Amino acid sequence: MGKILIPVIIGVAASASLIILGLINRIGFSELINRLKTGGFISLFSFSDLINRFKVAASPKKRPTPTPSIELSPELDLNVLNCRVKLSRHEDGDCDSDAFDVEICGSIHAPCDVQSATLKISITDTTDPEPNMNPVQSQVKQWQVPDSSVFCYNAKLGKLPQQVTTISDWTSIAQLRLDWLALPRKGKRELLFVTSIFSAEREEQLACARYYFSYHNHDFGYLDLKDNIKRSKTLAVALAFSVGAENDKLYDCEIELIKNWTRENIDLSEESGKERRKLEKALNETIAFFRGGNKLNSYDICQEIVEIASLADRYDIMNLCLYVAQAKGSVTTEELNLLKNFANWLEIDADKFREMIQRILPIDMHEVKDVETILGVTSDMNNEKARRHLNKEYSKWNARVTNADPEIQSQADQMLKLIAEARSQYIR
Repeated sequence: MGKILIPVIIGVAASASLIILGLINRIGFSELINRLKTGGFISLFSFSDLINRFKVAASPKKRPTPTPSIELSPELDLNVLNCRVKLSRHEDGDCDSDAFDVEICGSIHAPCDVQSATLKISITDTTDPEPNMNPVQSQVKQWQVPDSSVFCYNAKLGKLPQQVTTISDWTSIAQLRLDWLALPRKGKRELLFVTSIFSAEREEQLACARYYFSYHNHDFGYLDLKDNIKRSKTLAVALAFSVGAENDKLYDCEIELIKNWTRENIDLSEESGKERRKLEKALNETIAFFRGGNKLNSYDICQEIVEIASLADRYDIMNLCLYVAQAKGSVTTEELNLLKNFANWLEIDADKFREMIQRILPIDMHEVKDVETILGVTSDMNNEKARRHLNKEYSKWNARVTNADPEIQSQADQMLKLIAEARSQYIR
């Protein structure tokens, strides 16, 4: 069993301990337990609640006033460089995509005539006040700052004909495709576009213009995704404890499995002894909470996981829960029913879930052999459909009877016996 658990420990519980430490630092574990006891687990971990907590605790900061939109200005000063941004469609052959169309007008002052020039455009999300402003990142390496994922558009402008070059009409200089960009957060964002023109030879800035643009981002931002990973791992730990405590008893082997996840996935060598002691205390108090007979609303937890986690992450969470059920060497009907509910609520494919059950919880671990869960045959199947399904299962397990691994041979023998029983029950 140890060989099976090691890769799971490394691969599934990537950040449980980091999350526990973060919660301790922010609210204290006693408050965490109190909220859990009052059914406040979901609200405790929600981002809106955490944000509200910080708003109350933090001193108010004045948000910088955005520069007025050029379009609202009664007149343009053509002696300086101006820029503006609007949404457009970028056409590239048969592929069209939304884009930010950056336009400029006004004057560029160069040190001499016929000066070669380059263009740079950067974007900053200024929705939140400093120091919480974040750069827009690029999903295309071509438009990334060296050794960074920060977006920076670069292009050659050619030669400026005169020492002072004036562009009297709005002129499009770049279409920045939205699928190139990764914004920090979802929702309404205030973006600052900085358009700069440089001397190609000396890399001296010749002109610069700033423009604020309001944009509603419908996708998760890169900070949202980072938070969602931590959040989903937190909720995964909650589900794992729920499986272990399903029969009102949390076994030592299940506890050690969860403790190992935290120890394997945080570099304690870089933490102080005080932080390591906090981690151990957090784990022990969490164990005491579940051993005290407390329950969580697993359905709500699964619903939130579906909203924020990828399908691959949900499979990892399901794996975690299955290995917790495996830890004590047997699985009860109550645990199996809970695991089936998790698979359904997490929108795990039924056939994939059954394969996971067969792999992690072999038939000899089941206190009661649930034919429908183990084999996937159901009472609403007609004779022909049930026959084809059981024949497929028979072929799979019959091929494993001669496997070199004695454990696989044994499981195959037991599965073939169960298939024979199922034939008499479901095929009439």
